Amino acid sequence: MTTQSVVVTGAFGALGVAVASAFVARGARVALLDVAPQPPASIREKFGPAPLLFGGVDLSDLESTRRVMDVTATRFGGIDVLVNVAGGFRWETLADGDVETWDQLYAMNLRTAVVCCKTVLPAMLARGGGRIVNIGAAAAARAGAGMGAYTASKAGVQRLTESLSEELKDRGITVNAILPGTLDTPRNRADMPDADFTRWIAPQTIAGVIVFLASEAAGAVTGASIPVLGGG
Repeated sequence: MTTQSVVVTGAFGALGVAVASAFVARGARVALLDVAPQPPASIREKFGPAPLLFGGVDLSDLESTRRVMDVTATRFGGIDVLVNVAGGFRWETLADGDVETWDQLYAMNLRTAVVCCKTVLPAMLARGGGRIVNIGAAAAARAGAGMGAYTASKAGVQRLTESLSEELKDRGITVNAILPGTLDTPRNRADMPDADFTRWIAPQTIAGVIVFLASEAAGAVTGASIPVLGGG
């Protein structure tokens, strides 16, 4: 298998780091993109100078994202894989919350995926194919109280995945989504200290599924929304 060139968005967070690490371990060239201005020191120590680290990127802005994709494609000689991890969460009821929350979560969860998919396509099409993996949410199947804005935006990620997979199925590009349960991250543990962490999903588990979807073996898989819920 030839060396893959991979872009990971939301790459400075726990899941993004796990995904980038999984690809690096397989010899891929990886670009890590995030809205955070600078990667934490731990990321620089972990990856060293080899990957491209792009901080301060507004992934909801078309031109800013296009510039980063163009730089990456030039440095790597193309882009084979895009993993859209970037996103956010807020629990807020409609009665007591702010309507702007719906706009914010749309921008973080759905618009970033739309913009990144659109701006990576020229490089993938020039390459003759590619793999796109979006991060949805298992919770989007049925929204609970306070979850409306989040789950609506994540349901949109699934519809984007389905539509784009149909658009690109004859052009060598597969498009799939992962629907994780609750991830076992430091942030989630801090926010939900009384939860049973053993029932949560390790980011490395999600990364393993993503690496498979980016592989030659998954070439016939497209338009799928794959729940990854763990066995707890």
